[in-house]
Amino acid sequence: MEQNKADAVRIQTSVLNVLEKKVLVWLAERQPKWMTSDILTYLGTFGAVVIAAGYILASWNINFLWLSSLGFIINWYGDSLDGTLARVRKTQRPIYGYYLDHTIDAINEVMIFVGVGLSGLMHLEIAMMALVMYLLMTINVSINAHLKKEFKLTYASMGPTEFRIIMIIINTLFVLIRPLREFSHSFMICGNLFTFKALDYIGVVIILILVLMYLSTVRKDIKDYAEMDPMPKKD
Repeated sequence: MEQNKADAVRIQTSVLNVLEKKVLVWLAERQPKWMTSDILTYLGTFGAVVIAAGYILASWNINFLWLSSLGFIINWYGDSLDGTLARVRKTQRPIYGYYLDHTIDAINEVMIFVGVGLSGLMHLEIAMMALVMYLLMTINVSINAHLKKEFKLTYASMGPTEFRIIMIIINTLFVLIRPLREFSHSFMICGNLFTFKALDYIGVVIILILVLMYLSTVRKDIKDYAEMDPMPKKD
């Protein structure tokens, strides 16, 4: 839905931000009159369903990863264009849009990560840990939108669009490179045998990056809020 988070200032500094804005405005100006931001929001959710279905079916046939990649494109189209359409048509609904957008985004994220965890390419536990970190980042963004009036969409010059592109590249590599998808490595931890596949290692790296980004962001936010809300002086 409408992406203008109430009166929060959008902070978008991703690598593809400038180009993406031009493409989205171009698309928004050419949408049929019956197209609405709500329809685009739900189209983004349909894309998330397609992503999850593709990953789950990949446990049966790896070529279903192409379906997941298509889902990422559909998800981008709906999720990125809904707010742009509202701004181009001047039909913003900040409060309604804020609620619907955050609610739908959370549902989409859960479906996507669960789908990856059921793909047979990554342990479900690792996918759930990545989901937890992603949701923690999302919660922090929402808190800052309320307290700082800043809605930060990117970290380390990476945003949702870059994430989708990376996942499409990973999907393509796993479909085309058989040794990559068949790779596995077993090791012992505390007497327990674990077997990791290539996507498990990728997932662990993503989790570590998210943890570092989250801790760094929280550390900075705590410092900012301490300055905004200093300790009262004793009489």
